[in-house]
Amino acid sequence: MRLCKVRVPGGYQGVALWDEHAIQLLDLSQVEKVHKLSDILFHPDPVGLTKYLITPDMTLPLPDLKVLAPIDRQEVWAAGVTYKRSQVARMEESKAGASHYDKVYTAPRPEIFFKATASRVSGPWQPLRVRADSRWSVPEPELALVISPQKKLVGFSIGNDMSARDIEGENPLYLPQAKVYNQCCGLGPCVLIPEEPFDRENTKIRLSIDRQKKSVFQGETHLGQMKRQYEELIDWLTRENDIPHGAFLLTGTGIVPPDDFTLENGDVVSIEIEGIGTLTNPIVKGV
Repeated sequence: MRLCKVRVPGGYQGVALWDEHAIQLLDLSQVEKVHKLSDILFHPDPVGLTKYLITPDMTLPLPDLKVLAPIDRQEVWAAGVTYKRSQVARMEESKAGASHYDKVYTAPRPEIFFKATASRVSGPWQPLRVRADSRWSVPEPELALVISPQKKLVGFSIGNDMSARDIEGENPLYLPQAKVYNQCCGLGPCVLIPEEPFDRENTKIRLSIDRQKKSVFQGETHLGQMKRQYEELIDWLTRENDIPHGAFLLTGTGIVPPDDFTLENGDVVSIEIEGIGTLTNPIVKGV
């Protein structure tokens, strides 16, 4: 089951059951204290609640609405160096800190860092930003874990952990500036609430980048290449760290463009994860 946030003509924002061609708006007036997407996601029975809220006469085609980022008040965190390819890339970009990235890949404690507040998150077809002071920036396609305030995994989404590789490579202590800024994170298009076990080992994740309507990069991996387990990452994130509004946790990237590639103003980035959907964002860069 996939849920999304939408804005319909007239400005009304709601929650909907998603498929590739149409959506069914949910009637959020039926249950007390269920008024937004996170109220459903954090409910003891989100699937049953969603089925109860479905109203068959409220089906709309996708062109008649705008899909928003599936976030309310949650924080967004990210884990780094969870794939071998990411370990190699981070060591290549940072001569001074190469040994740190090598060690964190095998250490019991993962690298986890704060990524974004909801105001810094872009939804489908909303712009993502390259910092004006960065000369080498890339998208990072990642599976996003949706975590409840009770620190439980409740769903999955797609994340784009934008990264200024030159800033981080200059000094690992610059990581917050390389990662956290306006329009630095993409989420969407929906949240998958699995009704059966999520097939991590065989689920593919794909990245494509278009420039002036021509493909300039394509990459693919599968989630089975991720070294860390979901529960492991959630445990480390929530040690001595409450998440009263829940959280999204980006789980690292296994697709890294070549070192001579950087995003440019006007590029279009698409990330597809099988079973969840495709997150597409245009890129903007200030001067």
